[in-house]
Amino acid sequence: MKLAKRLTDLGTETAFAVSDAAAAWAAQGHKVYPFHLGDIDLPTPSNIVEAQCRAIENGKTGYAPGAGIPQLREMIASDVGARRGIAYAMENVAVQPGGKPVVTKFIQSVMNPGDEVLYPNPGYPIYESQIEYHGGIARPYRFVEGSTGFQIDMDYLVASITPRTRVLIYNNQQNPLGTESSHAEMERLAEIAIRHDLIVLSDEAYFEIRYAGGSESIASIPGMQERTVILYTFSKKYAMTGWRLGAAVGPKDVIQAIARLNTNDESCTAHFVQWAGVEALSGSQDGPAQILKVLEERRDLAVEILQSIDGVSLHKPDTTFYLFPNVTRVMENMGFSDVADFATAALKNTCVSFCTRKHFGRPQPGEREHYIRLAYSGISAENIREGLGRLKAWSDRF
Repeated sequence: MKLAKRLTDLGTETAFAVSDAAAAWAAQGHKVYPFHLGDIDLPTPSNIVEAQCRAIENGKTGYAPGAGIPQLREMIASDVGARRGIAYAMENVAVQPGGKPVVTKFIQSVMNPGDEVLYPNPGYPIYESQIEYHGGIARPYRFVEGSTGFQIDMDYLVASITPRTRVLIYNNQQNPLGTESSHAEMERLAEIAIRHDLIVLSDEAYFEIRYAGGSESIASIPGMQERTVILYTFSKKYAMTGWRLGAAVGPKDVIQAIARLNTNDESCTAHFVQWAGVEALSGSQDGPAQILKVLEERRDLAVEILQSIDGVSLHKPDTTFYLFPNVTRVMENMGFSDVADFATAALKNTCVSFCTRKHFGRPQPGEREHYIRLAYSGISAENIREGLGRLKAWSDRF
């Protein structure tokens, strides 16, 4: 059977490929320490689970409105707006089966074939995949590492803008870097978007996964709300990755277009899952607070061990549940020149599984440093200590 030619432009979330390798190694009887996938091994708060069960018992098992049930749309509008200091109404929200569909439907709604889209690289690989699959031109912008973390290379970004550039994708609490913009950097990015009349997707999946300080949204900067769609998800804060519940929040015309795509793609987000979302936003917040506490403890432990490894350097992030250490020196010490070979050898020698920079967009010309990404959301503190201890002991032999 002949498949559609456009499938050659469709990428994947490459962390799942690492999962396959880890699963194959585990199937041979090895205990694997899984730092590769940004899933959460903590339970969804019980009040949310109970709300879904009640919804099923109450017959909320049929179709729901394509844009989402009004009760959930209103709550998302209120919560997202209040946390960002701006006003949204129900009409500014389209509920989705997860955060990821927002990327696809946003691109389908605002990008024409041949339009250029600026996107972060390293970054979530689905950006690059969906831009190219839908006929756009993917224009990566890069980051530079400074003394306090990673910053957007603004000169590089501006130099990438042409008359065909229409869209900017921005992920502030950033996957995989675990970094975020300063207020000044965000203002500069907003100024660029306004000056060049760019439509913005602000991926804010990790907006509330933070251990110090407060998150900001580019939509809150004057002139940006009317040109920005926020990607919102329940997956991280509420440990609901498998529930598939999220939303697009933004200008009414784009939200209406996304809602039409909902009707064409999946009809609606599962009705009873939406009622679980209502409970998540309106009920006790003790569960999310406990999730955040556990994640912070894991972060602190992982950073402490990684910083003790000779040749590894990393910044301690205040947000997300990712670490992005520079492993260039330790690779040189151990005789590795390719980070993929280093990752494979680490799995075989220590059973520690992680992604590399190469899993987050095509590396750009001139990149010389090597990085890996470790997610600590799906691994216990005990296994973090054990697994990273093995990684340190292995590197210490060289």
